[in-house]
Amino acid sequence: MLETYIVNSVINIISLLFLSGLLHGNNLLDNQHQKPFLYGITLTVIVMLAEAGTVFFSAEIADLRVMNILCNVIGFSLTPLIPIVLIAIFDLETLRNHLFLLIPTALNAMAAVLSPLFGLLFYIDKNNSYERGSIFIIFVIVYVINILILVVTTIRTGQKYLYPIRGKILGLSLFTFAGTCIQIAFPSVYSSWHCVTLSLFLYYIILSEFEGSFDTLTRLYNRSAFEKELKRLESRKAFSVVTMDINNFKEVNDTYGHEYGDTVLKKVAAVIRDSFNQRCTCYRIGGDEFYVICRDANHENLEHILKNMTDNLTAKRSNDSCLPTVAFGYKIFQGGNTPDIQKILKEADVQMYHFKQQQKAKNI
Repeated sequence: MLETYIVNSVINIISLLFLSGLLHGNNLLDNQHQKPFLYGITLTVIVMLAEAGTVFFSAEIADLRVMNILCNVIGFSLTPLIPIVLIAIFDLETLRNHLFLLIPTALNAMAAVLSPLFGLLFYIDKNNSYERGSIFIIFVIVYVINILILVVTTIRTGQKYLYPIRGKILGLSLFTFAGTCIQIAFPSVYSSWHCVTLSLFLYYIILSEFEGSFDTLTRLYNRSAFEKELKRLESRKAFSVVTMDINNFKEVNDTYGHEYGDTVLKKVAAVIRDSFNQRCTCYRIGGDEFYVICRDANHENLEHILKNMTDNLTAKRSNDSCLPTVAFGYKIFQGGNTPDIQKILKEADVQMYHFKQQQKAKNI
């Protein structure tokens, strides 16, 4: 049994080291996302080594008791911290602004440290025999709470950027939780870290897909995501497409520099994202060009949203007179036939350029 466990642990650790290499070479993820993931992997490896130590030092030999206790303290203390570290990948501000979320983890760590004396989470007698402690359930509850916080935080981030991440994260969390429960119910079945290792790989895939769908500057969806959505539009019954660009953006760059130009892109993108509702997805496809695809074919609703966007941008311009205006056009497809996507995009562009000419005429 010991040999099998050691082989499995080595495979898991090598897999996680390989995952660290993938993270290091991933150009989609910046340091803000890479570091917490690497910390999570490092903690997982440490806990795996600690659990391996509990198995290795579990022989009923009194001389090994101290090492067995130490490995159990490390494992019980650090395991609930792994989901907390992963939260920082998507929403570090939540941890900074709500430090009370760390209280259960801190109490669990305190209970782990005191367990050798009071048998709280675990107890190892003088003969080096392990038993679960009187409040072992506290460790389970804290771990589950932290998993739930990670799930809620990730889903909230997905909703903020209108990214369909809920089902993937809920499924992944259920998989991890199920693997952990198996080991809790049957302590001799070491399934937890197999599931955690697989979950970290799957989480990496989801994170890469998430980051690969967004423009790094504006955090709107990028051209690649836009082109994928265009293919899906062919099966839609009804939808709207809005096209936009920033008026006189070249002059802004030439006059105030590219750094301010980037600031303009971020501010305009934020206004676009905040103005449209959950039924719309916003894209920056390059330069100062933006598209919005809505699952709404109601003309009045779309006009209301666009007026709201214009008003929001006007409010921003009251604080920054150098901020340019935006021209837009749209096309509504009511369904019925298979949509000619390129024709729809072209008609939206024609309307936008007509609107742009009207704006120029008013400013002359």
